[in-house]
Amino acid sequence: MNSLGANVRRIVPLAWPVFVGQVAVLGFGTIDTVLVARHSSTDLAALAVGGASYITVFIGLMGMVLAVSPIVGQLFGAQRLREAGHQAWQALWLALGLALLGSTLLVFPEPFLALAQASPAVAEKVRAYLLGLALALPASLLFTVYRGFNVAVSRPKAVMVLQLGGLALKVPLSMALVSGLPALGLPALGVAGCGIATAVAMWSQLCVAALVVRRDPFYQRFALTAPGQRAPHRASMGAMLRLGLPIGLTILVEVTGFAFMAIFISRLGETVVAGHQIATNLVSLLFMLPLGLSNATGTLVAQRIGAGDLRDASRLGWHGLQFAMVVALAVGTLVFVARAEVLRLYTDNPAVLAAALPLLAWVALFHTADAAQTMAAFVLRAWRIATVPMLIFVLALWGVGLGGGYTLAFVAGDRLPAGWQGAQGFWIASTTGLTLAAVLLIALLAWVLRQQHIAEEIKPQAGRSEKRLPTAPAAAAGPPAA
Repeated sequence: MNSLGANVRRIVPLAWPVFVGQVAVLGFGTIDTVLVARHSSTDLAALAVGGASYITVFIGLMGMVLAVSPIVGQLFGAQRLREAGHQAWQALWLALGLALLGSTLLVFPEPFLALAQASPAVAEKVRAYLLGLALALPASLLFTVYRGFNVAVSRPKAVMVLQLGGLALKVPLSMALVSGLPALGLPALGVAGCGIATAVAMWSQLCVAALVVRRDPFYQRFALTAPGQRAPHRASMGAMLRLGLPIGLTILVEVTGFAFMAIFISRLGETVVAGHQIATNLVSLLFMLPLGLSNATGTLVAQRIGAGDLRDASRLGWHGLQFAMVVALAVGTLVFVARAEVLRLYTDNPAVLAAALPLLAWVALFHTADAAQTMAAFVLRAWRIATVPMLIFVLALWGVGLGGGYTLAFVAGDRLPAGWQGAQGFWIASTTGLTLAAVLLIALLAWVLRQQHIAEEIKPQAGRSEKRLPTAPAAAAGPPAA
């Protein structure tokens, strides 16, 4: 039986490339936040609203596409490699269809602007920013297939290298387009330049990924170019959607729980939403560590399920959860202690710093709960359980987090202490919602693993019963219900 330490040593080699790669992805938003924060507060407010709008669209669609990961993980564990390659093509077709829908929503962002009650100046900048991101979205979703497939087959470094390359291209592009290059006649585009830079970086990243798949011998085992592999297959895409839709809705609920915070908080003024944008970017950066651990653990669990070693899959999931919570608590506590110094890395604007600092008062609990719910959700997805987690997220993050935050910020008013009002009210409610989600998802995971343990115990007992009753027909003893 593998100990906690042994399983951590299995998880970490897969987790760190995912972590580095996701930090590179978050670096897109981080560099934009830093550059735009130093450009103008109006552009930063537009970045907050536009970023929340884009994330709302992209993340929900990305979640549907990422159903490829647990599906391919189980097939890879069972060594059904041709079928894994077939699933990659179905995910590509799905991503193309979803990209058309998502880009249309970004080109016409009026519903998001209405929710934000954005001023005309901010709204104009949001539209320009989202136009660039509408061009980036198809490449982002197609690259998600490459990412999900490679992580599922234990090859996250291939993804990490390309994500770092994308960031290396994005940084100088954003710097040039946001602030302009007068010597070359390039005007300062502000937040709109961020969208253009993202589109160029994502399409470049996707083109390199396609070249890698074409030339790397590793992918030949999946028969990606074999006859019949490329054609859309309704049954395969239907199965992927049945798993991907609740995953996508779960991620959408989680992200919109925070994205709509930015949209609602923007009603409180440009300085308040700018402080929220910086605090959100910081906790998003922290989130990359548990996200990497969760991706790695979910991958290993799916592979062990595919290989038929269900006991090892159960231990891996539980040990991954324990490790992620310990790491998150340590990191969250450290950031809480040094929060003032960390925020100064983003901006030296005293008003924005004063708006951001109180939002991190709950960061240790926030980050630990975030890590716990993420790990539990990924492990459950590896077992192909996604619908009940989706309902838990709706209750906890929309009901308690977003609904509670709106009540504290805009409804309760002066009946509450000042520290519970405004943007701080949203953060208190979101921390409460994350904690509730973590508790319920861990309880669900414990129940699933307990049921699996009972099923495993029944198997040898059933076998012994058959030996004692040789006259019983073989068909009488079937497998336990899943």
